[in-house]
Amino acid sequence: MADHGADHGTDDRADHGTDDRADGCRERRLGRTERDILALERRGFTGPGVKERAIREELGLSPVRYYQLLNALLDDTRALAHDPVTVNRLRRVREARRAER
Repeated sequence: MADHGADHGTDDRADHGTDDRADGCRERRLGRTERDILALERRGFTGPGVKERAIREELGLSPVRYYQLLNALLDDTRALAHDPVTVNRLRRVREARRAER
C-alpha cells in the first residue's frame, strides 16, 4: 500500500523558492520558471520564430507573458544575483531600446 502522507525526500523550500537565512528570516529565491526564463535568454537562436517556439514548447508560456515576466526579472535583485551577466546584458538592451523611443 502506498503511504500518501510520507515525505519522499522532497524539500519544501525548493518547491516554494525560499531559503532559511542564518538570522532566521526567510529569503525568497528565484522559482523554476524564473530560472528557466534566464536560461532560455542565455541561448542563441538562429532564425525567426525559433525563440517563440521554444518559449511555448519548453516553458508553456505565450511569448507576451514570457516577455512580461522577463521584464520584471530584469528589475529583480535575485535575478541579478543568480545570473549577473545575462541580466546586465538584457538591461543594457532594454535601456538602448528605451533611448530610441
